[in-house]
Formats: sequence, C-alpha cells, structure tokens
Amino acid sequence: MRSPSYPHLPARGLRAVLVLALTAAFAAAVPAAEAQTPAPIAAKPYMGWSSWSMQSSKYPGLNDQGDYSYLTEANVLKQTDALASKLKKYGYDYVNIDAGWWMDWNWKQGYDQYGRQKADPARFPSGMKAVADHIHAKGLKAGIYLPVGLEKGAYGDGKTPIWNAEGCTTADVVYPDLRTTNGWDSSYKIDFDRPCAQKYIDSQAQLIAGWGYDFLKLDGVGPGSGKSGDQYDNVADVAAWHQAIAATGRPIHLEVSWSLDYGHAADWQKYTNGWRIDTDVECYCNTLVSWENSVNDRWDDTPAWTGKAGPGGWNDLDSLDVGNGAMDGLTKAERQSYATLWAIAKSPLFTGDDITKLDDYGLSLLTNSEVIGVDQSDNPPARPVTASDPQQVWAAKNADGTYTVALFNLGSSPAAVTADWTALGFTGKASVRDLWNHEDLGSFQNKITEALPAHGSRLFTVTPKGSALASTGYEAEASGNTLSGNASVAGCDACSGAKKVGNLYLGGKLTFNNVVVDKAGTYLVKVAYVSGDSRPATVSANAGSGTSHKFPSTGDWGTVASVSVPVTLKAGANTISFDSGSGYAPDIDRIDVPKSPR
Repeated sequence: MRSPSYPHLPARGLRAVLVLALTAAFAAAVPAAEAQTPAPIAAKPYMGWSSWSMQSSKYPGLNDQGDYSYLTEANVLKQTDALASKLKKYGYDYVNIDAGWWMDWNWKQGYDQYGRQKADPARFPSGMKAVADHIHAKGLKAGIYLPVGLEKGAYGDGKTPIWNAEGCTTADVVYPDLRTTNGWDSSYKIDFDRPCAQKYIDSQAQLIAGWGYDFLKLDGVGPGSGKSGDQYDNVADVAAWHQAIAATGRPIHLEVSWSLDYGHAADWQKYTNGWRIDTDVECYCNTLVSWENSVNDRWDDTPAWTGKAGPGGWNDLDSLDVGNGAMDGLTKAERQSYATLWAIAKSPLFTGDDITKLDDYGLSLLTNSEVIGVDQSDNPPARPVTASDPQQVWAAKNADGTYTVALFNLGSSPAAVTADWTALGFTGKASVRDLWNHEDLGSFQNKITEALPAHGSRLFTVTPKGSALASTGYEAEASGNTLSGNASVAGCDACSGAKKVGNLYLGGKLTFNNVVVDKAGTYLVKVAYVSGDSRPATVSANAGSGTSHKFPSTGDWGTVASVSVPVTLKAGANTISFDSGSGYAPDIDRIDVPKSPR
C-alpha cells in the first residue's frame, strides 16, 4: 500500500502521522475480540490489603505512637512493596488506606480550604497523590477511605466555600438544624434537596480521582452501622457518590460499610460495588482478630445475603487475617476455616496482616490457587445446605455440574461432619477433590465424612457420578396437617403453592401427617422455610423426642431458602413436627422427603 503524502509537515511531524496511520491500520486489522478493554469494576471480588486491622490492634509494637498510629506513609509503602513481591501474582492488587489519613496522632482532623479531608503531614508527608503514584508504579491499585456525611470539623461555622461551586458554602450543604449522621454521629447529615449538596460530594470525588485513587471505602453508612431511622439513612449519600464518581471519568470501586441494612440491599446493589454485611472482624485487642470476636459471627450472618452477590457487587465479609500466626490470634484450624468461608461466600479477599511477616502456613492459605479459584470463579456463592448447627455443610452447584462443598465444625471440640449427597440433590457415587491439599480423594458412595478439629473445616469439589434425587413433597398448608397453638396458614408469594405456615412461636407447632416411606431409616429431609432472622425449631417424628436445629436467616419474611435435617422414620405412614417450644421458629413452606434413607 502506498503511503499518504503530507507535504506541509516537518519530518518529525510526518513520522508521527505515519506512525498514527500505521497504528490505525493495524488496529483495524485486529479482531474485536483481541481489543484491550479495561475489566469492569468488581467483575470478580477484589483482592488486596487494608490498613485497618493493624491500625486497630493492641498487638505490641504495631501502634507505637498511640492508638491507630500504625497508619503512616512509610508503613503503607512497606506493605505495598511486600504485596507486589509476595501476593500480586496471585491476584492481590488493591492497597487500601483506611481511616485516619487526615488525622494527627491525637485524631484531630485536617481539611483544605474547601472542607475536604487533607493528608496529615506527619502521617503522609509526601501527600496522598505521591502514595497513589508509588502504588501504581508497582502495578497495583490504590484505595482510600472517607466517612459518610459532612464531617463536623469541615463545617467551619458554615462559611467554608465549596470547590467549583460558586456561592455555595458548607451551610448550604447540610440540614439547618445540623442533625448528625453516620455510625459515630461524627458528621452532619447532608440535605440532597439542596443544590449545593451534590457539589460538595462532587468536590470530594474530584479530589480523590485527581490523586489517582481506584477505590473508595465509604464508612458509617446507614441504615446500618448500628443506626436506623431517617437521620441515619444515607442512601441519598451513596447515590450522590455513585453520580460523583461517574462524573470524574475515573473507574473507582465504591465500597460501603458497615453492617448494612438488608432491607436496602437493592440500593447497595444499584449504587455500589460492595457492601459490608457485618460489623468489624477485628477484636480491638492484643491480636488482630479472635474467633469469638468476631470471626465466627459470619457463619450466622452471611447466608441471608448469598443471593445478593454477583458481578458488579459483592458481599464483603471484611479483612482476612490468616497470615501472621500468633498476631492473628487464631489456631491453624480457625485460620483455614476463616479463609474457607470467605472463599465460598465469594467475599473480597483482602488481608489486614503484616505482609512483610507472613508465616509459611499463612502464606499457603493466602496463595492457594484452587481456593482463590473458588472465590474468583463465575460460579455462585455457597450457602448452608444443612441447618446452622455446630456441624454444618455449605455448598454451591457450579456451572459445570460439580459442587463446591465445605464442611465446618464450629463446635469447641473435635467432631465428625458429613456431607450427604442427598443434601446436594443426587444419590450414588461422586468423586471428591480436596482443594486445600490439591489432592484427588477418590470416589465416595452417598456421602463423605471427615473428622474435624474444633473450629475446623474441609473444602472439596464434588463431581456427581450417580443419579438425581427422587423425593416426595409435602406442603405445610395441606389440609391434612395439624396446626397447634398460634400456628396458622398465611400467603407467601415466593412459596410453593403461594402459602406457608407461620406464627410458630411460644408453643406454635406444625405437624405433617401421613408422611409415607417404604423403608425404616434416617432420612435427610429438605425443609423450605422463611425467616427474617436465624431461628431454631425442634424437629421430631412420630411424637418422639425431637432435635433442635437452627435455621439460618433468609434475609426477610418474603424470601424462601432450604436446608436439610436428619429425621428417623419408620416404614409406612409417619408424622414430622416442627415445634417452636418457648421461642420463635421459622415459617415453614414445605418439606421434601427422599425416596430412600441415608
């Protein structure tokens, strides 16, 4: 092909034009599938490091200048370099600076002339842009933190001007009565009916985008963060941040925190890329975390949110502190269970550990490619398939027909835990792969049982080789059943038959009559139920002694979930009862009884 002629350009300009022309021609010849486009924000749960766990700990030497003093430019850069050298190749690429970057050692805030947070010169002497530049130079992404609302210290008697908003001051942003908001009441609530309000959020977004940040954690958001009511409803703030970030033209991941209200899940999904479903995982003690405060809370609090996670927005279980041994404050078994739950729930995987001091076991947990693959795959999050008892099984059916299956012993002493294929929906044989140990375990008939230490776990991929489960369904509202106490039939759009039995409280009881099986034995009965919070019920057969099982929350009183519980039946007709006893039980939709016992 003959080159075009550009007679009026100097030689350097001609070469430049020729390069552009050849580049354009090459680009046109490359198939569209090969074009390089940025990955969508939060297409998968993000991975990285956050400063808060070490900031908040009383572990000796971490905060040597007083509470939260760990957060400094030097420490962030040290962790950045360690992340790049040790964890980046496994997918960890965010370095997230948490609360305090604009605070001095006494937690006194600093602001610029427009009421925006300003880096403390002692903590971050080079400024926030320089820190982001260093992070980017390592091929990583930079994250920063802000509280929701207009901080009280930024108000400045209402006379502080708003950047790029002529005539607007801080008095024009908030409610005139200076009502407070967020989880600590540290900010004035912004009134988004006032035109200057969005301008203030825009100014903050432009500032952090100009510094080059790729991630923002917006904290203290309500409903949630321990607060409720109109004063603490920050949905409008989150929507304003969503709009402001879009206007910057920079792709910034927006994460909201903490203990977000499930009733506003649709808002978090609409405006953000992730939402903290629980309180802080840190124990604020002489380690980073502890099992009881509050790692183990996540097994109760995660199930309700499972259906809300997906590409573009994920359920955030908080920092994964499993890499530093004694500083983490956990046993090896607890560390593995912690990492297992985060992976199967498809939570973001961001550690709060000192990456420069990872022990061998911690490094093996954080870098296990098969476990990371569970978290980062296109498969759905797992949820409990058995009751939330001390020994429990979580599972997800994957797109290729396999199952991700986790066994947990949450009890304080060793115990055996069984994953029964019936709870997964099939019978017969299945091959099992141990993901933590990268080992094919072989073929198992109907179930796999593992002896687990206290707070221990196993994580498997199960590949069915048998047949689909055959079962018989029984509706809770069927006229042949017996309702006792307060129990009554109620409408339920999400339930099979559009009805359920509710009001199972303070002696309320539902009995399924004429449940027929051919053989005597223990059957794993699938229970479809509705429960806005986690509730127990005593399950019994044929008026015998019952067993109390805890049913995980389905999130609200209009969502159905199911778990399987063991029930011993005789050949022929049986009764199966759900008794609230002196407490409150879930509403029951239906049961499905397998054709054969375990």
